[in-house]
Amino acid sequence: MRILVISDTHRKDENVEKILKKEGSFDRVFHLGDVEGSQKKLIRMAKCPVDMVAGNNDILGDLPKEKELELCDHHILLTHGHYYYVSLDTGMLGSDAGARGFDIVLYGHTHRPKIEERNGVILVNPGSVAYPRQEGRKPSYIIMRLEENGDTDFEIKYLEK
Repeated sequence: MRILVISDTHRKDENVEKILKKEGSFDRVFHLGDVEGSQKKLIRMAKCPVDMVAGNNDILGDLPKEKELELCDHHILLTHGHYYYVSLDTGMLGSDAGARGFDIVLYGHTHRPKIEERNGVILVNPGSVAYPRQEGRKPSYIIMRLEENGDTDFEIKYLEK
């Protein structure tokens, strides 16, 4: 299963279009918050199932705070991350996710791509498609691959400005 993981698009939908053109089709798209009203447009563009959660800027709408998924023998949590203070540290998120039985957590909010492991939980942040904050400040996203045998792969990718 090939999954596009994005976050913090902040209505910069043209960058999502660029990613979809560059990368081709996906089996699924995960949006980790701060879509800011572009939900329907994103679903039309993706042409595959889209799972979204609310970010701190998604004041209007009915997106869930978090979403739990079971895919390819993995217990996955989608969250924006601001409730876990991920801008300071991912320790709280990793501890909570481990206690709740997740093995993969996808989160956003920091606008910085990152892949790490804490307490046996893989924590993945795709950064921001709209307003990147990491060195070089290139819009970023992740391509996640899940195999039926449980194997996983996460690749941080960048758009040229």
